[in-house]
Amino acid sequence: MSLLPAATVLVGCGKMGAALLNGWLEQGVSPGSVRIVEPDPASAASAAGCGVSVVDDPRALDSLPAPDVIVLAIKPQRIDSLLSSYQRFVAGGSAVLSIAAGKTIGGLNHGLGGNAAVVRAMPNTPASIGRGITVACANDRVSPEQRALCDGLLACVGSVLWIDDEQLMDAVTAVSGSGPAYVFLLAECMARAGEEMGLPAEVAARLARETVAGAGAMLARLPQSPDTLRENVTSPGGTTAAALAELQAEDGLQPLLSRAIAAAAERAAELAV
Repeated sequence: MSLLPAATVLVGCGKMGAALLNGWLEQGVSPGSVRIVEPDPASAASAAGCGVSVVDDPRALDSLPAPDVIVLAIKPQRIDSLLSSYQRFVAGGSAVLSIAAGKTIGGLNHGLGGNAAVVRAMPNTPASIGRGITVACANDRVSPEQRALCDGLLACVGSVLWIDDEQLMDAVTAVSGSGPAYVFLLAECMARAGEEMGLPAEVAARLARETVAGAGAMLARLPQSPDTLRENVTSPGGTTAAALAELQAEDGLQPLLSRAIAAAAERAAELAV
């Protein structure tokens, strides 16, 4: 994949960091081009098992030339104390790609010395199976080549969308970043409702799981819009129509989800620094 960088430092190899690493390697990135900074022994051992070089402290990288991209895949509360460790690389031309929720481009740039090429991205957990959706936003110091490199890295785990207005990232976080949890809750609720109707727990759980997964696969594979797909399985006066009458009531699913997503966006804004 020609858009992928020759040298990448991945800071953090927890769940999302590991998803990125696995996606890169599956797409043909050489393990020798990736270095991991991960202090947790278990995560470090797992990454090392993929054939990449792993260190537990960024100071171990001091003798290396600046990589093409530094990917920050660590928890937001840890970032501020670590950014200064990468200022030398930024001064040497490295772009910084952050997937830390709530950390703004301005805050990252400040911690990196004030003249950094920063891309802020919000992936979601289906990246772990190569079916993620990531939204990215770059500051004006990011060159077209650096943007292409970051796009290539993110595309290894799913689709990538770019936006110009960073303020929209709170809404992105609320819709797609947190969104998989809403779908999982839907499956839980469907299974519980099936149990309440008398189905054995294992049958209700299997029906809910397979139905949600199958409907999701249809959304991914078919060109029709969600409303068209819904209408296609809704016969007038039938069982689906009876259920949808409840879900589409004035106090039904849409206002509930709108409130939930608004609450998530509000919280994302509160966490942004």
